[in-house]
Amino acid sequence: MSKYYLNYLDELESEAIFILREVWAQFQNPVIMFSGGKDSILITHLAKKAFYPSKIPFALMHVDTGHNFPETIQFRDDLVAALDARLIVGLVQESIDQGRVAEEKGKNATRNALQITTLLDAIEENKIDCAIGGGRRDEEKARAKERFFSHRDDFGQWDPKNQRPELWNIFNGKYQEGEHFRAFPISNWTEMDVWNYIKRENIAIPSLYLAHQREVVWRSNSWIPNSEFLVLDKDEEIVSKKIRFRTLGDITITGGIESDADTLEKIVQEVSSMRQTERGNRTDDKRSETAMEDRKKQGYF
Repeated sequence: MSKYYLNYLDELESEAIFILREVWAQFQNPVIMFSGGKDSILITHLAKKAFYPSKIPFALMHVDTGHNFPETIQFRDDLVAALDARLIVGLVQESIDQGRVAEEKGKNATRNALQITTLLDAIEENKIDCAIGGGRRDEEKARAKERFFSHRDDFGQWDPKNQRPELWNIFNGKYQEGEHFRAFPISNWTEMDVWNYIKRENIAIPSLYLAHQREVVWRSNSWIPNSEFLVLDKDEEIVSKKIRFRTLGDITITGGIESDADTLEKIVQEVSSMRQTERGNRTDDKRSETAMEDRKKQGYF
């Protein structure tokens, strides 16, 4: 009898689709956490495949800090319209205006950590019991500790030392009143896997991932894009460089790299030779050795 072997991308796709279907089977009101970055775009594409020919059954939820790249917001709105999906937006500015959080001041101020309160408020307000994220274990050491189904207590907090076993791909989604889960269908994917799959499936991505001319300033060993939110030191200079972004977050903290990779083929080739993690250019992760884990314990993505 002949044997059938799956391509490694097909194996990863199959695993992610299985997890997405498990989420839909076990939870009452799950959503996809959508930031406009490549991983959340990939999750949305996989959800389309998982439930075809029906529409994706999940709403898309975006925590909007107000400091996004304009290109990211435009891409989000265009995709939501094309999918005819429901979009839930939590506004960090509303949390600030209501006195729920205090905005940081100074040169390195960021709204990144402020998203925690806005996210947890949106989860409670919309009665969401599972938020599907695009976190991957190769991104960052704290994310490497996550399970596919990641339990959050009734304060929205994560305890990396108290997680449920996931033997033989059996996932336990039971929770008490007030608790919820995060699900990570592409946990086992690498950055290279993501780009190879995007290339194979010809998935549309924001132009920010492709090399382009942009005004930037050198800070924290990264090229930080110029914007209305950027506070310059007297010795800092804005220059024009051909750069691209490996990961997308707030425009104030997302560092670019000098690159000529203006096609998917060139991105794949470039990533294959990279020795630094893609989050190495995120200034929010450079605040401390445990910056990401500390935020996650409080309820971050």
